[in-house]
Amino acid sequence: MRDLTIGEASKACGIKVPTIRYYEQIGLLATARSDGGRRLFDEGDLRRLRFIRHARELGFEIEPIRQLLTLSDRPESPCEGADEIARAHLADIDHKIARLSALRVEIARMADCTHGSVDTCRVIEVLGDHGHCVADRH
Repeated sequence: MRDLTIGEASKACGIKVPTIRYYEQIGLLATARSDGGRRLFDEGDLRRLRFIRHARELGFEIEPIRQLLTLSDRPESPCEGADEIARAHLADIDHKIARLSALRVEIARMADCTHGSVDTCRVIEVLGDHGHCVADRH
């Protein structure tokens, strides 16, 4: 396979050109350059870009992706580090789900309105009765 331009790599991996440049800028990717300074992407670069894209689709942040890439560059290493990163991400997802579930309950309670006038509207009442501002305490 010949080396690809950044535009071709973008199409091949489904990642926008500015995002690829950003990944290179922050050190997730190091590409070869032509004599004219153009980025050249080989199959290994495409695999790395697909890895990053998939990790981002799964909600991983940049730093854990960096750690996972470092681990993937050492295939003989034990996978416990990768497992630990995945477990931490899973715990974060569980926390977000719990927060969203609580949010859903509160919004459902708000939305249970009898459709009277605004002065008796459940939505307005709940939003207006959700504690006081810090400035109101003084």
